[in-house]
Amino acid sequence: MKYHLILIFIFNILFFSNHSISNENDIYKKIDLFGEVLEKINKEYVDEINQSESMDSAINGLLQSLDPYSAYMSPEIFDEMQTETSGEFGGLGIEVTMEAGVVKVISPIDDTPASRAGIKAGDYIVKIDDIQVQGKTLSEAVDLMRGPIGSYIELTVRRRGEKKAITFNVIREIIKIQSVKADLLEDNIGYIRLTSFNENSSEQIKNKIKDLNKNQNIRAYILDLRNNPGGLLSQAIKISDFFLDNGEIVSTKSRQPSENRKWFAKEGDLIEGKTLIVLINYGSASASEIVAGALKDHKRAIILGENSFGKGSVQSIIPLKNKGAIRLTIAKYYLPSGESISEVGVSPDIEINEEDKKFKIKSETDNQLNYAIKLLKG
Repeated sequence: MKYHLILIFIFNILFFSNHSISNENDIYKKIDLFGEVLEKINKEYVDEINQSESMDSAINGLLQSLDPYSAYMSPEIFDEMQTETSGEFGGLGIEVTMEAGVVKVISPIDDTPASRAGIKAGDYIVKIDDIQVQGKTLSEAVDLMRGPIGSYIELTVRRRGEKKAITFNVIREIIKIQSVKADLLEDNIGYIRLTSFNENSSEQIKNKIKDLNKNQNIRAYILDLRNNPGGLLSQAIKISDFFLDNGEIVSTKSRQPSENRKWFAKEGDLIEGKTLIVLINYGSASASEIVAGALKDHKRAIILGENSFGKGSVQSIIPLKNKGAIRLTIAKYYLPSGESISEVGVSPDIEINEEDKKFKIKSETDNQLNYAIKLLKG
């Protein structure tokens, strides 16, 4: 019996050792093949190519084959990203990703040129100033959308349910993000609108709740996360904690043990157990989905609206020797239920479509908010 165990042990070592060597040899063969293909392109392609740009495209292609959020940043793009002014920048006011070779709008930001023009979450940008997006990297497409403040840009988009492409003429502006707005609605309902998860979002929300709580008769709250593309994980955790007394908020899982973490709520519900409705739509992504998902799983809030975007992954910016960087997905978010948000999103308890005329009141267009108010009024 002892000898059998020794033989099995030796066989396993040899098998896995040979398997590892075989994999390594396959990788070297592929690297040789890549070099051969590049050489053929350089010699035989109809036009002369820039080999440096071709290599950048190859690196980006490798990263984007993993998921839409991993990408290569050249030294120029990485430097530009680092020097952008926090909370204020020139552009259109949209959060975008790449899907099927075109730019997909995650969400337009409130009170920006994109939202005023009518661009919606889920729109596919197929042309930028008559330049086809197909074949461009996300970084290249974003560069095309940048330009002098006050200059026009023409975006051609494909929209779900529309047979023809839609064209938008948008003027670039300085984008100033005010992440929190609040109001006291009819019937003593507190309304808080969160447009992004910035460094001071949680402090702003805490102050808004304190102000609203000064009204002794306040009976319920609405937290509006529609068209909120996300932001800082730390802020999502703090804001979820405002409405919970205990329990898990979110966890991350990765190949690296150091990235496997769980976050829990501390005692203290800022709205003292009052009824809470959270509004979400297809433009609610990432940190928005963490908050909505945690409150749903703990049955602390009624989630109303549409299924959220489904961005449940953590990206890290990793600097490279050439002073560029890669944005790489290193972990995934998991809700308290153990479910992943990635490509699934958070489903509402009550599904109300933005375009559903059944719930529109008079000339108002915000049928989701109208329905939430109606529900709270009983």
